[in-house]
Amino acid sequence: MNIGQCEMPEYNPPSEEILEILRKVKKIAIVGLSPKENRDSNKVARYLMKQGYEIIPVNPGQRQILGQTCYKSLSDIPFDVDMADLFLNPKRVPPVVGQAIDKGIPIIWMQLGVVHNEAARKAMEAGIQVIMNKCVKMEHQAMVCSSSR
Repeated sequence: MNIGQCEMPEYNPPSEEILEILRKVKKIAIVGLSPKENRDSNKVARYLMKQGYEIIPVNPGQRQILGQTCYKSLSDIPFDVDMADLFLNPKRVPPVVGQAIDKGIPIIWMQLGVVHNEAARKAMEAGIQVIMNKCVKMEHQAMVCSSSR
């Protein structure tokens, strides 16, 4: 692979499965959540909170984001979460996927521009649903909001 070339997802679930995921998850750990309001991760987290999801910030440099306790890693969260939403450089994805597997998190969602096929294969082999290179906010707006009208 050339430097700077983006990896493309080898697999993503069909739209119906993504819609079902968005309907069933309640607690979402957002890995790489920024405290800065102008960052996409922060905008997405605020949107999800307004939609009724419980957000668990994961950022080792912060104690609290959006009024929620912030954890250093997925491993440090002392309760179960339904989904890990990754706002990370793709190079940083494999250890986070490893933590998600160890913790038994059933869904890993990699945001737009985040693709790591090898880590995704490991997660899927462990029985985890994986979505790559999609924005959870955009998918929610397109699917859930439009289907509830």
